[in-house]
Amino acid sequence: MRIATWNVNSITARLPRLLAWLESSGTDVLCLQEAKVAEEQFPFDQLRELGYESAVHATGRWNGVAVLSRVGVEDVVKGLPGDPGYDGVSEPRAISATCGPLRVWSVYVPNGREVGHPHYAYKIQWFEALKAAVAGDAGGSRPFAVMGDYNVAPTDDDVYDTAAFEGLTHVTPAERAALAALRETGLHDVVPRPLKYDHPYTYWDYRQLCFPKNRGMRIDLVYGNAPFTQAVKDSYVDREERKGKGASDHAPVVVDLDV
Repeated sequence: MRIATWNVNSITARLPRLLAWLESSGTDVLCLQEAKVAEEQFPFDQLRELGYESAVHATGRWNGVAVLSRVGVEDVVKGLPGDPGYDGVSEPRAISATCGPLRVWSVYVPNGREVGHPHYAYKIQWFEALKAAVAGDAGGSRPFAVMGDYNVAPTDDDVYDTAAFEGLTHVTPAERAALAALRETGLHDVVPRPLKYDHPYTYWDYRQLCFPKNRGMRIDLVYGNAPFTQAVKDSYVDREERKGKGASDHAPVVVDLDV
């Protein structure tokens, strides 16, 4: 079974590439982030033609998450219990579903903007809500994973240059501590094999030739519980999908399971 996570940075802009990738990659379940559409604008029909059911939590041109599956979608939960919200609004940043033998969450963690900004405090609070929401499944016997754009690089090795991020979000002790606390529920980081690259980055900014220069970050993560991790046969970043015209600034992270 092949599952993946991908921040597509607008499903409308990326739809042709998404459909082509689903056909060529043989992915059974895809956790998708930054749909950037209202739910009624989501391309359910095009995906259904390829055999995928879609569970979607999206409200407009910002945020938006989904789970696409060709092995069934059941027991869908939209949002987090205890979601702290931002400026009084609960944003569409999390959705969970049962897909065949798996339970998965697709998450788009708040960016945080800058240290000291209210959005940074919201990010830490959101992690607490996520931790509470997944704790039961994380310790369960069913394969379970929380996949998505975490907007945190777990270690210094997950950014191309630590000096370039000094004083910025995504690498602060508080963010990494929140990520570590999430893992303590019983989750493990499924790190993609680096292939020919020193580090399996998943995100490269559009600016300053970051992708050709491999100035990236590993912020798209797959965190699985023990039954999930034990079933992992392979994992990789599909770096080729970051290339070319009309690419997202994130690459898919793919995991093959024996379940």
